[in-house]
Amino acid sequence: MLSLCTLFSGSSGNCVFISDGHTNLLVDCGVSGKRITAALEQLGVDPCSLDAVLVTHEHSDHTNSVGIMHRRFGIDIYANELTWRAVELVAGRYDERALHLFAGRFCIGDIEVQPFAIPHDAAQPVGYSFYAENKKITIATDIGHVSEELYDQIAGSDVALIEANHDVEMLKMGPYPYPLKRRILSDRGHLSNESAGELCARLAKGGTRKLLLGHLSQQNNLPEIAYQTVKNHLEQARAELGGDVSLEVAPRYTSSALCVAG
Repeated sequence: MLSLCTLFSGSSGNCVFISDGHTNLLVDCGVSGKRITAALEQLGVDPCSLDAVLVTHEHSDHTNSVGIMHRRFGIDIYANELTWRAVELVAGRYDERALHLFAGRFCIGDIEVQPFAIPHDAAQPVGYSFYAENKKITIATDIGHVSEELYDQIAGSDVALIEANHDVEMLKMGPYPYPLKRRILSDRGHLSNESAGELCARLAKGGTRKLLLGHLSQQNNLPEIAYQTVKNHLEQARAELGGDVSLEVAPRYTSSALCVAG
């Protein structure tokens, strides 16, 4: 069955495992290859069974060990052209035969992958929806705001990993310099807890049943604040947590529970 597990999630590094039981994928490698390997083994996944790593964008908290994992385990790499041009500068040596530059929907094994544009300050950033066995899982982090086009891409997901990066007041009152605060709060920055709550409420009303909050800021958020803020929006939308809808916060340094679509 199609499933998702965050291995690491947060401003300090991101890596997500996607599998249908036959095809095993990573989305981003934003921490060391050693830590990713250990997390996979703890999950019971042989790193040598990985089929590909998909890159969302070039920022280091998503690409730290893309090249290392490719070389160590012979994993194929999927990215769009502008993203790879930026990643290539730091990825190191790679086998060109293993590089797949996509411009639209593609398949890896029995999993169909739909990349979609996201509003973030990177070369050509994308989120991904994964389809298998009539189920859909979507990863949408590093999103400055939610347009109708973006919502349409995420809608209909059985499982959705949604960014809840910061509490606006914590960010405003925190230690970051003003230019960085302005960047995070911009339409091409990161999604606040409140905006995540609004999005999750819409998704739940549309049928999404498993919601996972990710990419939390270490300085400007707390898991309990993110959870409670989104929970409030879900309750206002009359979504029954623990019944119709499940809500979890992805751990920063450890793996989440396996989220199975369906």
